[in-house]
Amino acid sequence: MYKLLFSNDDFIVISKDPGISFHKGLSPVGLVEQIRNDFQLKSLFPVHRLDTMTSGVLVFAKHRTAAQEIAKLFRYRTIDKYYIALAPGNPKKKQGTVRGDMIKGRSGVWILSHTLLKPAVTQFFSAGLGDGLRLYILKPRTGRTHQLRVMMKSLSVPILGDPAYYTQSKHPLILFDRGYLHAFAIRFTFKETLFTFIDPPLSGIHFQTPQFKVKLQEFMEPWNQAWPVIHITPSQKKLTT
Repeated sequence: MYKLLFSNDDFIVISKDPGISFHKGLSPVGLVEQIRNDFQLKSLFPVHRLDTMTSGVLVFAKHRTAAQEIAKLFRYRTIDKYYIALAPGNPKKKQGTVRGDMIKGRSGVWILSHTLLKPAVTQFFSAGLGDGLRLYILKPRTGRTHQLRVMMKSLSVPILGDPAYYTQSKHPLILFDRGYLHAFAIRFTFKETLFTFIDPPLSGIHFQTPQFKVKLQEFMEPWNQAWPVIHITPSQKKLTT
């Protein structure tokens, strides 16, 4: 279900496998319960979440005080999170910022609208991999349900293998074995110590190609990319989900 990246008295950092739910789902136990059992903890506090299809870095607090402090870091946008996505096709733009309110569509999936009442904000860079695929480095500046997945669809390049937003019939020759969204890196300061965790994806045939591995080296320190400064309004300072 996961691999351990780090553990101290205050929090645990793991890398979640793709297809794993926070809750039981079809498994005997969910991710939170499994980690709590493995570490023999009386309690465990998720401070952010990943969709079932999404793999990568997750932080869990070991006690309530740590959970409250880390939650503040998320709320006030002092934690930097970076994701990797793969998608076929040509995006409407190859880098920049995407803003828009997220609304529920008739089919139950989310849609990114052109209004900006309480917008989701995401920045990204991208690079071609050949064979019709493109690598995206995503930096969410707000936290909304399905934010990155909906943002990618809004660029006309839904994430490869996304069960809600990707349509294989548009790219029948590109096979997939998972949803290609991965929480790649996280960086934050806690108790005056800077913590940085980088977790390249290990599962997925398209994450193992030489082209991907070479291109990923250019983004191994994603915080050093030329991310534009964005001023987040108080209404956008919402705990990332």
